[in-house]
Amino acid sequence: MGVRSGIRGWSMATASAVSHGVPRPADDDARLAALQRTQLLDTPPDDDFDFLANLAAQLCDAPFAFITLVDRDRVWVKAAVGFEAGPSARDDSLCAWSILEDGGLSIPDLSADPRTAALPTTVGGPRFRMYHGVNLVTSDGHRLGTLCVLDKRPRTLDPKQRRQVARLARQVMALVELHAQRRELAQARATLDALSSVDELTGLAHRRALLERLAQETERARRFGTPLSVVLIDLDHFKLVNEIHGNAVGDHVLRNVGTQLRAHLRSLDLAGRHAGEQLCLVLPGTPPGGASEVAQQLREKIAGTVHRCDGQVLSVTASFGVAGLEAGFTGTVEGLLKAAECALQRAKEHGRNRVESMVPAPLSA
Repeated sequence: MGVRSGIRGWSMATASAVSHGVPRPADDDARLAALQRTQLLDTPPDDDFDFLANLAAQLCDAPFAFITLVDRDRVWVKAAVGFEAGPSARDDSLCAWSILEDGGLSIPDLSADPRTAALPTTVGGPRFRMYHGVNLVTSDGHRLGTLCVLDKRPRTLDPKQRRQVARLARQVMALVELHAQRRELAQARATLDALSSVDELTGLAHRRALLERLAQETERARRFGTPLSVVLIDLDHFKLVNEIHGNAVGDHVLRNVGTQLRAHLRSLDLAGRHAGEQLCLVLPGTPPGGASEVAQQLREKIAGTVHRCDGQVLSVTASFGVAGLEAGFTGTVEGLLKAAECALQRAKEHGRNRVESMVPAPLSA
């Protein structure tokens, strides 16, 4: 159906609702859900939307044009021509009336229409008189908002102008859908990036992501002279766990330890799976002494945990090797890891289930 003109077809039921605000369409909940999926509300200005609004104003010889989205209790303006329009209350908006109609709404004289005669924009600035709005409709029929043109003098658009606004409204809706698709694609890529950097078994960063982050933090520590520590963790006699209890139990233990590491660390720290049952912590801004304290707390936590899987009950311990860059020292990723590996080896040689450290890490050439 085309844009309805004047007040033809306006029922007494609708008229009785005017004093109580603009009626809500029957599909308002589903419509609002569709609007939220566009992720367009409260986004910054966009040249493409501005262009279409300007083009509508020019084609209709109208001083004002808007692209609006009708939210639950407000009407939000994505693009505006001729008037700096912020969000308005839904019950005070011409566009809230438009989405009640199949195609949109055309009112030649707003002051003569009982729905709009008392609206703030009719009786006060900018004193709109003519309104012509075409609804922005999703592929499944939900009316999200409008492309509308307005004037300060009563008048009616000619048929050609009406057709042009309708075409532009379809272009606006295509742009809305394109925006939503781009946002969904960006979110999917972010999710994929996150998944691709996570070890599936432990939930920790995988080796590549771990080494990339360690390289970044090492460079930052060298540049700003801030401390940085690395902790290597090896589960003691873990091969025996797999041989005696089975790989499923071994995987269960690794998952539990991964959860413990994530829960214990700060948001700026990183825990990763370095190799096999060997895990690694990257602790920015943490000197070796502080890292040793963290390691001791984790050692006690791991040793005190009872693991239950497939009817089997067991405990494991872990050995820790700590290495770090004190403020003012410089080092390399390779140097840090080598120092942490040496400290870890020393922890194993001295009986396991203990923390050893090497401070500072070897200086770079």
